[in-house]
Amino acid sequence: MLKKFTTLVATAALSTMLLTGVALAEPIVIKFTHVVAENTPKGQMANKFKDLVAERMGGKVVVEVYPSSQLFGDNKEMEAMLLGDVQLAAPALAKFERFTKQVQVFDLPFLFKDMEAVDRFQSSDKGQALLKSMEKKGVVGLGYLHNGLKQLSASSPLRVPADASGKKFRIMTSDVLAAQFQAVNAIPLKKAFSEVFTLLQTKAIDGQENTYSNIYSQKFFEIQPYITESNHGLLDYMIVSSSEFWLGLPADIRTELEAIMAESVTFGNKIAGQKDLEDKQKIIDSKRTEIITLTPAERSQWVEAMKPVWKQFEKEIGKDLIDSAFQSNN
Repeated sequence: MLKKFTTLVATAALSTMLLTGVALAEPIVIKFTHVVAENTPKGQMANKFKDLVAERMGGKVVVEVYPSSQLFGDNKEMEAMLLGDVQLAAPALAKFERFTKQVQVFDLPFLFKDMEAVDRFQSSDKGQALLKSMEKKGVVGLGYLHNGLKQLSASSPLRVPADASGKKFRIMTSDVLAAQFQAVNAIPLKKAFSEVFTLLQTKAIDGQENTYSNIYSQKFFEIQPYITESNHGLLDYMIVSSSEFWLGLPADIRTELEAIMAESVTFGNKIAGQKDLEDKQKIIDSKRTEIITLTPAERSQWVEAMKPVWKQFEKEIGKDLIDSAFQSNN
């Protein structure tokens, strides 16, 4: 009788613990939203993070990835993250100017000569400090993810700045990018990434700026007859979470997630470099568009036309930060 009573008490206690969540804690669910296709560097990095968390964290944390604006477009994902509707996002660096003007340094035209220079700056003390610069405004930077250098696509050839005059170009929400196109007398239009294909197809805009991987994955090359290989700007992302969520995680879980994130970013950045070359070749092989290679004289005209944008935003960004970024080219 005593044994039966003891069993009943133990069973009741277990039931109570299960109901109150003491015995079986619910896993922490992290929703990761992004706006590009799964086959892009960002898409593959997000999936790598999800897989590594599943493999190493034993059900304590579950990551759900929502690509291609399935949950939120690029104009809504930051708001959704701050509201707690998602926990991770990876917007383009251009999206952070409303949190800190310093991040605008990454949008300055012709600042970095190649991705190696970008790596040197982002891994420097000043580059790493930018990741933490928005915590008081509710945003924690967890790492930089590459996409690559941007090219110009258009409905007509762009060889010199005068060729862009009067033409409409889609840009991300960035005052620096607006100033960049205004510097060559073009008309910048701030539009969501998910709208670009339709805008190009309907000729509501004349062109856009993007990396080869986005131009290929979004099929822009099929409806834009010309791509100018300008390498004029950087399209990278910052992986972010809300300060409230990320800093509220148990310290051991946060440390483990940060290590997995660093490994995933390294994986994504390696893919970005490979994919840039591969997707450029796929575009060439398609014979759907002509890639224009600028002569040194033509390129210098673009640099001369756009470089005054540096001075225009020097006070907001900080001359020392611009100088530090430029010195990474050496």
